[in-house]
Amino acid sequence: MTVRTPFSRRALLAGAAGALAVPAIRPAFAQGSGPIKVGVLHSLSGTMAISETALRDTVLMMVEDQNRKGGILGRKLEAVVVDPASNWPLFAEKARELLQVHKVDVTFGCWTSVSRKSVLPVFEELNGLLFYPVQYEGEEQSKNVFYTGAAPNQQAIPAVEYLMSEDGGGAKRIVLLGTDYVYPRTTNRILRAFLNKKGIADADIMEEYTPFGHSDWQGIVSRVKQFADQGKKTAIVSTINGDANVPFYRELGNQGIKAEDIPCVAFSVGEEELAGIDTKPLVGHLAAWNYFMSVESPVNTEFKKMWGSYIKNDKRVTNDPMEATYTGFKMWAQAVAQAKTTAVDAVRTAMYGQKVDAPSGYTEQMWENHHLSKPVMIGEIQADGQFSIVYKTPQAIKAENWSPYIPENASRAKAG
Repeated sequence: MTVRTPFSRRALLAGAAGALAVPAIRPAFAQGSGPIKVGVLHSLSGTMAISETALRDTVLMMVEDQNRKGGILGRKLEAVVVDPASNWPLFAEKARELLQVHKVDVTFGCWTSVSRKSVLPVFEELNGLLFYPVQYEGEEQSKNVFYTGAAPNQQAIPAVEYLMSEDGGGAKRIVLLGTDYVYPRTTNRILRAFLNKKGIADADIMEEYTPFGHSDWQGIVSRVKQFADQGKKTAIVSTINGDANVPFYRELGNQGIKAEDIPCVAFSVGEEELAGIDTKPLVGHLAAWNYFMSVESPVNTEFKKMWGSYIKNDKRVTNDPMEATYTGFKMWAQAVAQAKTTAVDAVRTAMYGQKVDAPSGYTEQMWENHHLSKPVMIGEIQADGQFSIVYKTPQAIKAENWSPYIPENASRAKAG
């Protein structure tokens, strides 16, 4: 059963054939057993469709690939797709629909932290299983969620350390620009405390927030230029999410903000978001992720080949949350096979210690805090919309989901 929903602009570009592709030869599946139902809880319309549509397609690709291999436990996988439409309360309703009406065995979904916070009580109440594939602010751990994106110590803090380093330009003033919701505000709270500890005073930190879908960046970018015009090297740290990134980056170009003058590092902009922007004025600006499409590794070569074959559109890119979805799906499939059941409690236990050779080029492991070990990478935007990797850690870093920079949770961070 697949619940059909309206396609976003990016899904239309992909073409219906890519989204609805099925294998030419159907494998034989166990008789007498129903399908394993995989919920897909991503916005296909609204402000977040620019980012989330590709994640829907990634889950469908993984389901198709697993079925081609014979499914899991001899059972076919069946995707159930819903569209919460970038509407945060609707996420909770759609999560309940997936669990109670469609009775899915697992769900892959959410992008923003506000959507994850919306569905969390539903998954905990109904003992569902959610794989969340996007970097976030931490300060959370649920037995019903596996977090396959980055915690702050795997993205935000290393990115700011890079900006302050000689290689990153030696920034002494930091501009924190974010969308007004929990992820940017909590991440920036962590970063402000970190910066203070590193000797950067509050007077040298500018912090502003805008609503989802914000489009008029002229005044804010002008204030950034004025703030940077104080004789100290300045850098921008962006936690802007969704389609607001398009006019933001356009305005940076309009006002002539070049990377060598005021570098901007983004935590929510990857190859997919840059696909709709003229990147030539943005060359040299940065993004911090745990994967880039330009990674050179055998697994990434296979991942990109798999994506291109599935989507049938050579203009569609891969990105970090897609890679995190791929890795999470692989681990879940391994855990189900190991547990010999899709029962949530058994799969949860089997998930601990699962390892996957990821497209990032690193072996990633799931820990009992429900977070992955992941590498940290910083990439420079290139004229073709890809990233040149300028920094990466020599090994995967274990996630710290409780930050020592949040006083009320510092004891949990030490315990971890």
